Amino acid sequence: MTARWTVEPGGPATLVAPHPAGVEEALAWLESAHTELRAGLRAYGAVYVRGLPVHSVDTFARVRDVLIPQRTPYREKATPRSDFGGDVYSSTDLPAAQPIRMHNENSYTLTFPGLLLFGCLTAPEQGGATPVADCRSVLRNLPPHLVERMRTHGWLLRRTYSDHLSVDWQSAFATDSPAEVERYCAGNLISCAWDEDGNLRTRQLRPGTVHHPETGEEVWFNHLAFWNEWSLDEEVRETLVDELGHDGLPFNTGFGDGLPLTRDELDTINAAYEAATVRRAWEPGDLLLVDNVLAAHGRDPFRGDRRIVVAMGAPVALADCRPTAPPAADTPRPAPEAVPSHG
Repeated sequence: MTARWTVEPGGPATLVAPHPAGVEEALAWLESAHTELRAGLRAYGAVYVRGLPVHSVDTFARVRDVLIPQRTPYREKATPRSDFGGDVYSSTDLPAAQPIRMHNENSYTLTFPGLLLFGCLTAPEQGGATPVADCRSVLRNLPPHLVERMRTHGWLLRRTYSDHLSVDWQSAFATDSPAEVERYCAGNLISCAWDEDGNLRTRQLRPGTVHHPETGEEVWFNHLAFWNEWSLDEEVRETLVDELGHDGLPFNTGFGDGLPLTRDELDTINAAYEAATVRRAWEPGDLLLVDNVLAAHGRDPFRGDRRIVVAMGAPVALADCRPTAPPAADTPRPAPEAVPSHG
């Protein structure tokens, strides 16, 4: 079998399969295309594969076993997903009208998936693409002062787990035992505390730029913009801050120097992502293979039924990525006057 790359403006690099007759022939073709796929990942950060008969969870799992034989569990869960078994999940169960901003999967954990595989079982009627952005380009697109601040201080993630506004701690940590949660946090550089209602609050400092463990290239790698309060709908943000305070939001982020992110800084980061973003409309059977260190991903809003499955694997230890700021369990809290205002 032969294959050909197509790279169009605004679209991801795509490898078109030569229409294999069935699943077994498709798996054999993927095996033969492995070297080409790996080269594509190094060049582009993420690649599409089109033209394969991948129309069920079981077939997708078999493809995953060819492309990503070593699996990675979903740690410190943050969004609702359906578990289809065999470490295959829905990409997300968040509402269709809600866009998902660009991010690197599990950038806040000490071990994260090196590879992600998405598969389209049902394409939406409209929208619903999984955009990807080369994080080497994101880094180049950012102003030097923001990059240097991130290199030096990293970023801080604050989470408040509850039954109503976010994933509860039992789902996030896959246990009903507070002691197990505390043991996990202690072993993974996360500070944790329980409030009087039994809700969990955590803080963790992580590097925001790392180096690819194989190529050595530096990349922008974090959830700083993704979970920042300025990313919320304005009315929702104001209501939540009034009711919960900045430290009580389900998620919030800031730089590791203890100061919050301003709205202007958030806009600058999102513009850098947008400049590096490419997307392609899903078709049934499509695969998207992502190097999770080299590329960020998101989700466009959509209409109609959309069934995109995902699997994660090829685990990478943060320590192997030459982090530019050391991970830690906490960082100094900002002074009250440092809380950003509108503008």
